[in-house]
Order: sequence, then C-alpha cells, then structure tokens
Amino acid sequence: MAEDAQLHPSGDPLLAAKFAVPAVPPAFVARQRLLDRLTEGAQGPLTVITGPAGAGKTTLAASWWEADLAPGPVVWLTVESDDNAPGVFWAYVLGAFRYHRVPLPDGVGSPSSADNVDHSLIVRLASALAQLPEPVVLVLDGLEHTGVHDIAAELDFVLSHAGPSLRLVLIGRVDPALPLHRYRAEARVCEIRRSELAFTPRETAQLLRCHGLTPSQESVGALTDRTQGWAAGLRLCALAMQRTEDAEHFAQSFAASQNAVADYLTAEVLAAQPEATQDLLIRTSILSHVHPGLADALTGRDDGERILGRLVRDNAFVEPIGDTSWYRCHPLFAEVLRAHLRSRSPALGAPLHREAARWLDGHDRLTDAIEHAAAADDWPYAAGLLVDRLAAGRLLTGPDSHRLERLFSAMPDGLPGTAPALAAAACALARGDAAAGRKHLAGARPGADAAPESLLTQALLRLLTDPGTGTDPGTGTDPGTGTGTGTRGPRASASAEDGDDREPAAADPGPDRGTPDPDREVRTLMDRVDRDRLARHPEIEALRRYGRGRALLAAGHRSEAREAFAAALDAATDEQTWTVRYHCLGALALAEAVDGLLRPAETHARDGLKAAEEHGIPVDRRTARCHLALASVAADRGDLTAAGRYLAAARAQPLVRDVPAAAEAAVLRSRLELARGRAAAALSALDEVPVSADGPAAAGGEAAGRIAVARCSVHLGRGDPAAALAALGEAPPSGPALTVASAAARLAAGDGGQARRLLAGLPGGDRVPPAVRVRAQLLEAQSTAVEGDGAKAAALVAVAVRTARPHGLRAPFTEAGPWLRHLLSRASGLADARAWLTGRPADAEKQAGRGTGTGDGSGSGTGDTADAVPLLVEQLSPRERDVLRCAAEMMSTDEIAAELFLSVNTVKTHLKSVYRKLSVSRRSEAVRRARDAGLL
Repeated sequence: MAEDAQLHPSGDPLLAAKFAVPAVPPAFVARQRLLDRLTEGAQGPLTVITGPAGAGKTTLAASWWEADLAPGPVVWLTVESDDNAPGVFWAYVLGAFRYHRVPLPDGVGSPSSADNVDHSLIVRLASALAQLPEPVVLVLDGLEHTGVHDIAAELDFVLSHAGPSLRLVLIGRVDPALPLHRYRAEARVCEIRRSELAFTPRETAQLLRCHGLTPSQESVGALTDRTQGWAAGLRLCALAMQRTEDAEHFAQSFAASQNAVADYLTAEVLAAQPEATQDLLIRTSILSHVHPGLADALTGRDDGERILGRLVRDNAFVEPIGDTSWYRCHPLFAEVLRAHLRSRSPALGAPLHREAARWLDGHDRLTDAIEHAAAADDWPYAAGLLVDRLAAGRLLTGPDSHRLERLFSAMPDGLPGTAPALAAAACALARGDAAAGRKHLAGARPGADAAPESLLTQALLRLLTDPGTGTDPGTGTDPGTGTGTGTRGPRASASAEDGDDREPAAADPGPDRGTPDPDREVRTLMDRVDRDRLARHPEIEALRRYGRGRALLAAGHRSEAREAFAAALDAATDEQTWTVRYHCLGALALAEAVDGLLRPAETHARDGLKAAEEHGIPVDRRTARCHLALASVAADRGDLTAAGRYLAAARAQPLVRDVPAAAEAAVLRSRLELARGRAAAALSALDEVPVSADGPAAAGGEAAGRIAVARCSVHLGRGDPAAALAALGEAPPSGPALTVASAAARLAAGDGGQARRLLAGLPGGDRVPPAVRVRAQLLEAQSTAVEGDGAKAAALVAVAVRTARPHGLRAPFTEAGPWLRHLLSRASGLADARAWLTGRPADAEKQAGRGTGTGDGSGSGTGDTADAVPLLVEQLSPRERDVLRCAAEMMSTDEIAAELFLSVNTVKTHLKSVYRKLSVSRRSEAVRRARDAGLL
C-alpha cells in the first residue's frame, strides 16, 4: 500500500510480504485439538506458541486464521532479524494494522527513529487499541528475532493498557522476554509448547494418508517414535516415502528417516549455532544423555552448562531430562551430529568414548561407562570395570542385565587377563550356557595378589556355573581333604537274597549337613570386600543363596534346597535382584511341586510367571520351571488336562541348557502317557532329556534319579518288576524317592520282606517330602493287604490320606493300582478317605456302598465291585473346568459366556453338569468342593 511505504523510519518502503499470512501447505492435517487450544487462548490477552524449527507453529496459527476461528480481525506480522531495532519493529506493527485494514487514529503517529521509540507513541497506540469496537488479534511470528529487551517491555505495556481489545499471539522458537511468570500467576496466558505440537500416532497416520500413502500401524508407530512427533520431520519423511519403491521399509529404517531430515537439521539448527556450540554438540553426540560436566570433559572447556541451557531455551532440539542436570538431543538431530563427527573427525570417536567412560565411572554411572569403553574397543578396561566394581552379578540380574550382556557378547574371544575371562563367563551364564561359563572360568587365573573383588567374582560364578561341586551335604566331608566322619552316600549294597542287586538306601540326613565348597568360599571372600561397596550390590548375596540352593538340590538335599531358595527370595527385594528372584520362584516352585507341597508350589509358580511379565524378561530367557511346577501340581491333583497344557507351555521354553528342568519335563510327560495307558510312549519320553556336553549328571544325581524312578514306574505299570529294578540299578546315589521306588519294585517282584526293610530305613519327620511319604505309606498298606490283613491295610491307607489331604495329593492313590480300589470299595473304615478321594459326601459314599459288600473285606452281593466305586470324582470336561474357573472368579453367567465365547444357555448347561458331578446344588458349593478336590 502506498501509504505504508512512508512509515519506515529510514524512508525505505515496508515489505508487504511480512504482513501476509503464510499459506497452509498442501497435504495439511487440521489438528482440531490445537485449533481449540488456540481459540481458547485467544479469549485472553496472551497466547504463546513455542517450539523448535519445523514444529508446526506458524502452520497452526495460519490454519486457525484460515478457519476463521479468531474473535475478531487478525493482524499478522512476520518478524525477521533486521526488525530488531525498536523503531523498525513498531513501524512494522503499525503497518500491519493498516495492511489488514484495522483502523487506528491518525494521531497515533509513527516512529521517527529506527533505534528508539518515544514512549508517547506507545501510550497513544495502547489508548487507540482500547477504543476499538471489537477485539483484534495481533500475531507476531518469529518474535525471537527482535532480541531487544526494550521491545518486550513496550509490548507488555501495550498489552497491559489496551484492555480486552488486544489479543496477542506470539510465535517463536524461544519464550518471549515478557514477564510470563506474572501472566501465569494471573491466569492470563495460554501456552502451546513442543509437547502439544508433536503429532500423535493418529495424526501421523492422517498426514501419511494425505500424501497418498497407506501406512501400516507398525510404520506409523515407528515414524512417530523416531521423529518424536516432529512435524517437519514427518512431512519430509512422507515426501521421501512418496519417492521410494518400498515405503514400508523406509518407515522402519532409522537411517532413511535420518537422511530425509539431515539437510534441514543441518541448515536450520546446527549451522545457526556459534562455533563453540557446534563443537560441543558434535563431541557430545557420542552420548545418549549429556551432563554439563561430561560435556566439559569432552570439550576441554567449562561452558557446557551455559551452552546446554541456551539450547534448551532456544528449542534447538535439546531438552532437559526431568528434574535432573542431564540433557538429551532429539534422536534424528543426534544422528546428524554423529554423522558430522564421523565425516569431520573420524579419529576422534575412540578418544571421546574413552574420556566419557572414565568420567562416567567416576560419577557412579557404571553401565554407561562400560558401554563407552566397549565403544572405544577398550575391552580390558570394560571388563576390569565389571569385575573391580563387583558388577558381574548385574550381568545376571537387574535392569541393566540385558544391556550388559549385549555389550559383552561383542567382546572378542581369547583376550588375555583374568577380567575378560570372568566377564565372558558371566556373559555365558547370562545366556544359560553353564558349560561355556566353566570353560571361560578355567582361563581366569588371578594371581596371589589379586584383589578380593576379582576372587569373589570368580568364586560366585563358579558356584553358579557348577552347582554339583563342593562337599556332599550328606557326608560332612571336609572340603579339600576328601575325608570325613559322615555316613556313606545314599547308594549301598542290599542284603537281598540273591546278593546281586544293589539297593539305594536312604540318605543319612545327619545333623551336620555341611556347606558346598564354592558357597563357603564366596562367603569368606564377601567378608574381605569393602562393606560399603558390597552393600551397593545386594544381588551378590541373593545370587549366592540361589547358587547354594541349586547345589543342594543337585546333591539331592531337597529340604535344604527349598530353604536356600526361600532365603534367596528374602534377599532379592529390589530392582537389582528381580531376575534372580524370578529364577528363585521357578526353582522353589518346582522343588515344592516335586515334593508334593502343592499349594506353595502353585503360589510361587504363579508369582514367577507374574514377575516375568512385570519385569519384561525376554521369552527366550525365561525358565520353564514355573510351568513345570504348575504341570506337576495339576498332575498330582488328578487334573491331567491342565497338566498337559502347562507341560506344553514349559516345553515351548528352551530346555537344552537346563538339564534338571528337561528331566522333570520328561518325567511329567512320561506320567501323562502312562496315565493314558501308553507305556511305550512313556518310556520314549524319558529318552528325550537333552544330552549335552554336561549331560544329566551335570545337575548332580537328582535329575538322573528322577529319570530312573520314572522308568521304574513305567516298568511296574507294564508288570515287569525285573526291568524296574534294572532301571533303578543304573541310577546314581539319590534320596528317599529312589528308596521308595526300589521298595515298590521289590514288592511287585514278590519280595515283600525286602520292600519293608527298605521302607523301614526311611528317615522320620520332615526328611521325607509328602509326595514320597504318601507313596511309602501306600506301599506299606499294599504289603499288608497282600499278607491278608485288610483291617491294618485300611488303617495304613487312612494314614496316607491324612498325610496327602493337606496338600491335595491325589496322584499317589490313582497310581497305586487296582488293589487300592478293591480295598476302598470294601473297608467301611475308609468312608472319609473315600469321600475325599471321590469328592462325594461320606453319607453318599455309605449309600453307594450298601448292597455291594459287608465292609469286612470279604465282599457280598452279586459280583466283584472293586471298580464300582470310582477312586476320583467323575472327571469334568475341559469346558466344564473352564466354566468352573470363571465361576471361582465370581463372574456372572453373562460374564462367563462372554469370556468363553459361549451362549448363556450353554454356560447354564455346563454348570448343571458340574453340580451333578460334584454332588452340589449351588455355585459356591461347587467352587468349594472343586478346591477341596484339587480341581482349582
């Protein structure tokens, strides 16, 4: 406009382009949430829109103007760097009002000088604005270019005295110099910042579709995460995807995204910084997080705090991390900086990483220090940090375990020195490869003057990689001498009549159980390490207790092993020990399940599965023991369907390096096959234990003993006691379970006397776990029944039921054979036992028994009714069990139908069938009866 050309203090014409509202770009995404925020802000005096370059600030305001959402006319001024003189700035403001045809009185005047403005002009402008008939919105885009505090003060004056007629919208990369704290306290400012300007995944998808793309949900998520919702980055990526043949691959590629925005970030952000700032940004690009002190260490200067603070204020793609002293760069900007480092100073990377490692180590950032030492290819230093700082345990447990394992997995093999060997051993153990761990430990030879931290690390890893070593806790042997005064091992020659068969004798529990050798060494070395340093590593004590439990379990001392695992759980209470806690839960659950302690086993197994999900343990690093424990619990409760389901879940886990778990999986599969009458398949299942360099013996005699007992059970089920005895003869020394299995084989072979002698040799009290004790009691009952004493046999069965009932152990009874069903059907004194085993009330059992026998064992009636009385309640179908489980969770009929994708009528039909089979009439009774019967 001609009249505007005379308003510049220098006499030059005003540039009308600065008054034009920028055009909204094509493929624009109207984000209603932001338009609403801006409309809301314009109801008050001040709206501030700040964000980095390309955040979409100007586009937001322009689209808001285009949508005609302002409360009055909009006056737009794009401020540039040459407008930083007060006179020039206010000349352009007045020119903008005239350009957008918002009339101001002629008496307002115009600046006469470029360098300053008479205060009376500011007063006249504020007065004129206050007299406008409707609100006017003044948009100042790029206000950071003014850079003069006087302009901000004058703006504040105008805004404060123009009244409600002026609505000011300030757009820039940095906060304006206005007293924002006062506006905030008075609730007179609306602030739209980078976090709000960032695109959401939904908005990203819409933007890509506007560019003619059909992105997948994965691509949308990847691009949104990688750009952090940065508008310009997303738009540049979208344009590049239009030109590529594989847009989906582009979206998944970080390098492609970085290339698409590199020129923009270099020109708009990096090149705009002073030389010292560029140097700091490029040198610190090796870091994921930047501390001012660390920046100073890498630059050799002391301006890190000042520069980083300014970059944050300037929205230069650097942001503070919470309420800490640390900062981080936008990931795409960081990659651009790293590319500059590689191209400008390729030899500088390694020295920077080494310097960063030393600074981080000195500031208790051990994992970060190791990462930078590894990046510098300084593996001796990285391994030395791991060992000297007692951090090898953190490779096995805690939030940094996967990161440390990934780092040391890249360490070359065969590096000289003790620390690299110990680091490699810990890394192998983290992968579950104990054999490789032992191989690396063999190469660790600390000298006589080695630090206690190195010796402790070596001893702890030896305990964890080789649980079968050390003193046999059953002999009290003095470690290192091989002598002792304890009893013989659990294998002894039997006094059988043929003199050829060796019988496994019960292990002498002995009051002095001893301690595995490596465990004692670990405890001794822990006393030599600085207490404060040890206190910072609670994982060491937790791992020691866990390793002790494994050693005791491998040696066949199950009760002590359970106590050790429970003690390890007590020590594993913080985030540094959650992985060992998870493995302890699995080990303890399986040990309890095998011993017949079903209720705690189920609790610990489910806690273990929950811990795996809560802590995000990778699937390939999870233990099968939790599912194996649940499978064993289900099998012992008589729920073969659930047992099979849990066993399948366990077998889906890697078992090849966990020989004890693989052995237990084979035993469980054999039990299920035998229960289905498939003896050949049951034997084949026992041959599936993986044979590695360790072999089953690596886990001690326990795993081999479990396999031997299972083979014995299959051969007895086939009626071949000789093969059963032969299977036991191949077993290494083991505990009470092997003794009871041998007694069963002897009894089946007709040698009741030897069977009774073996059973009589079992230790008393809690030395024999419930699962074994019940089977031993049933064998005594069977032996007595064979001799014709039905009354005594019934009494012994009743004792077995009393032992089993608190634990819900039904499998020993179902696996006992026909003699037990025959006895249960005739012995009147077993009504309560029969009621528990069948899940039917005792009076119903009495009614069912009338007319079928006399109760004295002789029998009467029309025929043999041994099979007429079922040992267990009538089996529920899998779907009935599902319905019952839902009912136990207090679900309504409609909720059960929705959960199981059934109709309501079908659910009701299943419930009626459950009531009939459990002999109840109400849902609560069904749940209670099912729990008592071990069905839930």
